[in-house]
Amino acid sequence: MITMKDIVREGHPSLTKEAKEVSIPLSPEDKQLLKEMITFLKNSQDEEIATKYKLRAGVGLAAPQLGIEKRLIAIHFEDVDGKLYSYGLANPKIISHSVEGAYLAAGEGCLSVDRPVEGYVPRHRRVTVTAVDMDDNPVKLRLKGYPAIVFQHEIDHLNGIMFFDRINKENPLKIPDNSTAIE
Repeated sequence: MITMKDIVREGHPSLTKEAKEVSIPLSPEDKQLLKEMITFLKNSQDEEIATKYKLRAGVGLAAPQLGIEKRLIAIHFEDVDGKLYSYGLANPKIISHSVEGAYLAAGEGCLSVDRPVEGYVPRHRRVTVTAVDMDDNPVKLRLKGYPAIVFQHEIDHLNGIMFFDRINKENPLKIPDNSTAIE
């Protein structure tokens, strides 16, 4: 079972490197890792389990956050309309995005960052992502708003980019141009 002690923190080299593509079909090890990553996210959102194992709640996790430099991400959350986003994905890519931007009004957080980071993170309001799921099927997802931001955050981890790298250094609370706040 993955716990917070397995998650590397800012300053760890795997968080600043570009992760390597994984071979398809997925190896049994990569499939198992994705299953464990999704289980961690589910556990982190379960109050009882999270308290027992001292887990911080998360909606996404990338393999580099476990010190594993592979292009694997797990996402698990329900949006405000109750739609479930639960994916274990290999080699995800953003193949298109909107010109219109978005940012989380409350700012972003990260399981690999133990400190509060003030500032707005400019993101695309809409993205289209391609990937391979845990059953080796190609997947194409059209995402907007909060789900789009979650996927961009996790894909950034695969490219060695931390969310705070995108915050305006001179004026962290400057609203990104042509952007909508996502509550």
